[in-house]
Amino acid sequence: MTTVLDSGGVTALAKDRALVNSLRKRGAWPPVVPAAVLVESLTGDHRLDFHTNRLLRLCEVRPVTELMARHAAALRHACRRDGVSAVDAIVVAAADQAGGGVVWTSDPDDIAAVACNTIDRVATLYP
Repeated sequence: MTTVLDSGGVTALAKDRALVNSLRKRGAWPPVVPAAVLVESLTGDHRLDFHTNRLLRLCEVRPVTELMARHAAALRHACRRDGVSAVDAIVVAAADQAGGGVVWTSDPDDIAAVACNTIDRVATLYP
């Protein structure tokens, strides 16, 4: 099963090397990070972004293709919930397109709202 990180998941793992090592030992590595997540995860200041960049080098950062963006838009629209961000929908679409997965998030309510339209192939986990 694919592990997909949103910005909360990136932040949590960037701060916890023991958790990273645990996931690696369990074979849940490397996680997928949609490129749009970087907008929420990075500041542009290499000093502040050091730990996040170190983690991202170990992840599979995937581009947001037109197909993924269209899928995310459909999922976002179908959930009919105000305030669900485009990035949250992209994260769920990435997990769904991978055939299912676990999303590491600090926003499980919004992720779950979008994921309910993926035929139960996407689960959420708060790190």
